[in-house]
Amino acid sequence: MAEYKIPAEVRSEFGKGASRRLRRESKVPGVIYGHGGEPVHVALPSYDLMMALKTSNVLISLDVEGKSRLVIPKAVQREAIRGFLVHIDLLAVKKGEKVVVDVPFHIEGELAPGGHLLEHMMDALSVEAEATNIPDSFTVSIEGLAAGDSVKAKDVPLPVGTTLAVDDDAVLLQVLATQAEAAEGEEGAEA
Repeated sequence: MAEYKIPAEVRSEFGKGASRRLRRESKVPGVIYGHGGEPVHVALPSYDLMMALKTSNVLISLDVEGKSRLVIPKAVQREAIRGFLVHIDLLAVKKGEKVVVDVPFHIEGELAPGGHLLEHMMDALSVEAEATNIPDSFTVSIEGLAAGDSVKAKDVPLPVGTTLAVDDDAVLLQVLATQAEAAEGEEGAEA
């Protein structure tokens, strides 16, 4: 897992006007919360933050007034049309602490012959992992699956120290029969 170091400034001005001024200076307003302490409002360099957020579940080391704080992104707000960062919520973490995060998964393999459709029930798998050892992604095999088959959360191989934060029987992917096959099956039943 990559760890990015980003300088942060504590901010004392709040509201729409103050946030707009920060964005004009190429900074993103944000807030750090967690561990039962008071939230800390910060301003982060826009480019550095954007580059760090290209990695899913990135661990960020913020330099806040000379103190280093480990955080992970919890909520990122972007401008709807151009995609600029508008605001970020950061969760403070400690080394060795377990956190619940959504980790994306990639599909490998081929479905069984027959032109079946693969339906995604989830885009990411919710897991509990150590904050400094969050997996980047999981690989899910669909090799040879036919209509009616599914891939459940318990079927995904997890690295050591990572546990599921969802029900074991939660369906990630399911294979559906194509419309043509379904129609043929109905005609055969009527005859």
